[in-house]
Amino acid sequence: MRQKPASRIVHINGWPGTGKLTVGRLLAKRFGARLIDNHTLLNPVEALFARSNPLHASLREQVRRAFFDHAVRADPAESFVFTDALADDEHDGAMFSGYLDLAAARGADLVAVLLDCAPEENARRLISAGRSEALKLTDPARLQQLRANYKLLRGLAEYTIEIDTTDLSPEQTVARILAHILDDSRESGVVVTQSAAKPSY
Repeated sequence: MRQKPASRIVHINGWPGTGKLTVGRLLAKRFGARLIDNHTLLNPVEALFARSNPLHASLREQVRRAFFDHAVRADPAESFVFTDALADDEHDGAMFSGYLDLAAARGADLVAVLLDCAPEENARRLISAGRSEALKLTDPARLQQLRANYKLLRGLAEYTIEIDTTDLSPEQTVARILAHILDDSRESGVVVTQSAAKPSY
């Protein structure tokens, strides 16, 4: 029997507009976790500096470091759900190592969730209400460029759940994630799931 951890860390990765925040909110509510959307850490930096400014990267790194230093010291029973948009490159791989280190320091179970959807559905969701006000990406051309030039980061965690959300509602996506998280018999590696229903992001 695998000993159950005191807490869990769920890292949800995906392109902008794939439903990470919607799913993250529902998932955090289901098992009483704290939700940290990537814009929670990014927006204070965006408020001060454009991404082309070298101070943007410097401040972003300091904010992340301070956050993770304090998260290590949170109540041992506290669980977290993070959302992110990390590409499969050296820089973003190094950023993901922060989650690995946090899980190790807290003795927590780290589960990586990879959300994706068809490009046309992704573009439709990208311009949904509220994204612009939250400083989220809303430019379809930029999204198309990201999808063409990068691959999503995967495979760095012991457990990775991959889900195509094109035809899934947020509730169905969360149900599938929870089914895998709560499966004590799961093996290390990648779990790929797909289904069909009417999305409502």
